Amino acid sequence: MIRKLYALSGADMTRQFSPHVWKSVMSLAHKGLEYETVPVCFTEIPTIEGGNAATVPLLRDGERVVQDSFDIALYLEEAYPDRPSLFGGEGGKAMARFIEAWSQSTLHMAITRIAILDIHNLLGPADREYFRRSREARLGASLEEIAAAGMAEIEGFAKKLQPLRSMLKKQPFIGGKGPLFADYIVFGALQWLRTTAGTKVLENDDPVADWFSRCLDLHGGVGHRVTAA
Repeated sequence: MIRKLYALSGADMTRQFSPHVWKSVMSLAHKGLEYETVPVCFTEIPTIEGGNAATVPLLRDGERVVQDSFDIALYLEEAYPDRPSLFGGEGGKAMARFIEAWSQSTLHMAITRIAILDIHNLLGPADREYFRRSREARLGASLEEIAAAGMAEIEGFAKKLQPLRSMLKKQPFIGGKGPLFADYIVFGALQWLRTTAGTKVLENDDPVADWFSRCLDLHGGVGHRVTAA
């Protein structure tokens, strides 16, 4: 049975943009596993796999259904131990937990402010209504007010990546000589920005920009599957 990865998309079903889905895309490619992408809109998520899903990514692998990008990575590591490791051991899992907490608390909120109107505009009508209502309730402001605050985030975004920039002076990936799931976590955040707003937040000679380019080229260039906005 072919694996299925349910992936959040806009009105253009080929434009999958979720940072969490991209973590799973890269994890499956890292393991060299074939799968079928099933694009779903926000308002379609409650209907997939018997109505038990609240978010994507969601992976069906035979009889197993796994939700959440980190849990998917852990499942792939356990189910396919003969293929390249996503963590390189228990230390790599612990490191990835830290990287995920840093990325979601530092990068995701900034990207939300920068890209929120772009995300809204790439959705279909039903999803636009859902997105506006849910995000305005969650963030306590209109999408337009959030986007206005995002203008300040653009200028300061590169500074948020200084820990990564400093590390990349000594090694090509967060995982060392090659990428691990920790790399895919941060890649997913920057890919989210690339595929929704396309806002330039890094100078061309920035080591982080070089790292992101290397990540886009990994696994046969799977990161290029969706063009920049």
